[in-house]
Amino acid sequence: MRDARPGPRGALSGDAGAATAGASTATAPTAGTSARTTSPVLIGRARESAELDAALRAARAGTPSAVLLGGEAGVGKTRLVGAFGERARAAGARFLVGGCLELGTESLPFAPFTAALRGLVRDIGVDGVRALLPPGTGDELGRLLPDFGESDGDASTGEARARLFELVLTLLERLAAARPVVLVVEDAHWADRSTRDLLVFLVRNLGEGVPLLVAATYRTEALDRSHPLRPLLTELGRLDHVRRVEVERLGRDEVGELARGISGTAPATRDLDGLFARSEGNPLFVEALVGSGGGPDLPESLRDLLLGAVQRLPDDTQEILRVAAGGGARVDHELLAAVAGLDERALTRGLRPAVASNTLVVDGDGYAFRHALIREAVHDDLLPGERARLHVRYAEVLEERPALMPARQRMLTLAHHWHEARDPVRALTAAWRAVGETRKALAHAEGLRMAERVLELWDRVPDAADRVGAPRSEVMEQAVLLADLAGEAETGVRLATAALAAEDDLDRTARLYERRGLMGLRIGRDGALDDLRAAVRAAPADPPGPTRARVLATLAHKTVALHGTQEESRAAAQEARAVARAVGDVHVELELDLRAAWEDLLREGDLDASLGLLDRVAQRAWEIGAFEPMLSAVSSRSDLLETYGRHRDAAEEAARGIAPAERYGVARTAGVFLAFNAAEPLFSLGRWDEAIEVIDRALAKDPPSVVRGCLEFLAGTIAAARGDLAAAAEHAAAARGLIVYGDARRAQDLFPVCRLDALVALGRGQPARALDALRPVLAERGLPEDSRYALPALVTAATACAELRDAQALAAVRDRAAGIRTLGPVQEAYRLTFAAEAARAGGDLDRRAWEAAVAAWEALEQPYSAALALTRAAEAAAAAGDRDGAAGRLRRAASLADALGAVPLRGEIDRLARRARVTLGTGPDGAGAAEPSGAA
Repeated sequence: MRDARPGPRGALSGDAGAATAGASTATAPTAGTSARTTSPVLIGRARESAELDAALRAARAGTPSAVLLGGEAGVGKTRLVGAFGERARAAGARFLVGGCLELGTESLPFAPFTAALRGLVRDIGVDGVRALLPPGTGDELGRLLPDFGESDGDASTGEARARLFELVLTLLERLAAARPVVLVVEDAHWADRSTRDLLVFLVRNLGEGVPLLVAATYRTEALDRSHPLRPLLTELGRLDHVRRVEVERLGRDEVGELARGISGTAPATRDLDGLFARSEGNPLFVEALVGSGGGPDLPESLRDLLLGAVQRLPDDTQEILRVAAGGGARVDHELLAAVAGLDERALTRGLRPAVASNTLVVDGDGYAFRHALIREAVHDDLLPGERARLHVRYAEVLEERPALMPARQRMLTLAHHWHEARDPVRALTAAWRAVGETRKALAHAEGLRMAERVLELWDRVPDAADRVGAPRSEVMEQAVLLADLAGEAETGVRLATAALAAEDDLDRTARLYERRGLMGLRIGRDGALDDLRAAVRAAPADPPGPTRARVLATLAHKTVALHGTQEESRAAAQEARAVARAVGDVHVELELDLRAAWEDLLREGDLDASLGLLDRVAQRAWEIGAFEPMLSAVSSRSDLLETYGRHRDAAEEAARGIAPAERYGVARTAGVFLAFNAAEPLFSLGRWDEAIEVIDRALAKDPPSVVRGCLEFLAGTIAAARGDLAAAAEHAAAARGLIVYGDARRAQDLFPVCRLDALVALGRGQPARALDALRPVLAERGLPEDSRYALPALVTAATACAELRDAQALAAVRDRAAGIRTLGPVQEAYRLTFAAEAARAGGDLDRRAWEAAVAAWEALEQPYSAALALTRAAEAAAAAGDRDGAAGRLRRAASLADALGAVPLRGEIDRLARRARVTLGTGPDGAGAAEPSGAA
């Protein structure tokens, strides 16, 4: 037997009938229920589909083949089978399907086979079916379908039953002689005894050389230990030709795709998180929740469906389930016993039916509802008074018996129960204790939620400050800090603004302005720099203290890379260092050393010296436990290495920092910046698929807008290079709306987005629009890191000029490039490329210039840039009459383009080869295509 274990998850609609792939479907509403819309396309399910397709291929080849397809209700088995049926029919197979009915396990014998036979009769008629059977045996099928009349034999004899089974097998085999046949029995968990016996007979007796596939679907949660299908699945699973395939719930990304297919728009990250948490990846539940508008209340039709199985359980069991529902997603056995007030025997007796019916599942020393929405439905079904009393009981037990739960978990759980119990005093104090516990665990997002709850309850508790032992202003500052650490910049800005309106302490005012400015820079907020300057003005200078040292260092660090602020940055850094030394603030000195590493590099160009300083910062930060400067040092090191073309080292350095960022609870901020720093060198190395994986993982964390914009333009650059201009344009539009403009604009954000817009326009044959997109690059001069980000954009501008044959525009582009100081070999390679491309735009195919560019890019192991330069070098060689030289370069370029999947570039290479009358092999001199640098 082949057992297909879950691999990468895909997405299909729920078990709602075999909706046709590519067609929008909707279930019409009935009285008392709401309409449920399904996705118009099938999403994913690659693993399960591959198993079904492989089983059909085996059957076509004459190998006996059967599939047992299991999964919980609503997970998408029927839709999966429907999609498989579409593919099978398109490939010429006959697809027969019939379902069992939910009327008990001993009724409606042979229902799925009757349905399948009825479908066959509609297709080829009764006479057509009779023609496939041995003479005189057609009436036997009357036992399945009245259209064939009535059999004269005794239906109660074992011999008659055996004849019927043999006749069904004969019919299927003879039907398969004309073309392959697929027979699917759906919902086998409801199958009667006769249906089960016939199914087992067919699976066991599949013959060699017959293109026949038999499949059955069943609900895994319906098979308790006494279910009659359970031993049959085990028995059939031992057969070599039987595949068992489990259809898993969807992952978070697939839920997002499904929601987008239903509603037509992608859900916001926070909405998607909530949808995934509530549905737990069950497609049927996703559809119901999205179709109901995504509100907090369950749709009535879904509530009825979820509670139906619970209401069939014994009364004692239902009462225990109500108690368990108050405990959350999972409840320990001992805690459940204490809250329920039952002895061990009574609790076990009440739990057994819930576990046997798969309403509850055993989870270590406790229990969990099979699905979160079942718990939600049971909990919501409680009356308000009994719900409050239940949560009071949970809180009292946890306070009386603290050993039942680890301290941090207990604090959060107590905060939840007192809040649900509508006890504001106890809810406030429990939430504040939970803030402290979550900070110890670096669980910043959870701490933020608790701090916001404290603020929400503050005015309802007259002596709140005495209860928590802190003034409201301190709680506000804690909430702002937690929002920043959790990556919730918009929330943090809102909280900081509210705190500043009521604050009169100068130190705290300075810290709040600083924090609001930092968060504002991450989300591109106007006035972010003004906030940093306001922090410096607010921080007392006589005598200066740690707060002044810190806000000065922040201003110095954040203005060093902005236009026209270098003197301001330098002055702030000098004062910050003097104050930091006076007050002994090592953290601030480390922040200033990070700034100095970049300033020294820009001034002296000494990479090793800057890397050495960053190493010392990281080491010292590690020694004193200062994770922020430590991660900043790692990020700066990776960025410097990439700037100087040490792509492998840069990727490895950034990747090493991602795990610590997650460990320190800053995955959405520092972790995502490191992810971009890992993806950028992967792009340079031609490892584009790896880069996209890193980008997708980072975007899934819902990062701050500025770094999200960086991730978007990098993903768009890959899409453009591969010819997916629609995706590239989407990424460009997203990035354009996220980057910073105004006083805080940076070349590293603005110029790549302009270039991506230009690349999309060039791909669409619109060079004038491309040049227009690059106007900000031509106009903006003097931004720090100008050469790193301006030169690639100016190469693209020269390409647009070449297509336009616009000498005036070319002169402006050349003027912009004149005097740009290059830093490191990557920028030098771009300078060489610009010189060659500008010459081409002016009508001069400078072969030597292009050869210099090729050599520079090959030395840096950047295959895409090398392939572009090789193509231009080949063009110059062909123009000079050197066909052999052109051929060799085109073959090398084609090999690189193929390995990268750079379809537009490969098309240009092919067109040039045809013009030069060059035959392209699989690689230079007939060699195979080279892999991108560093690819496995």
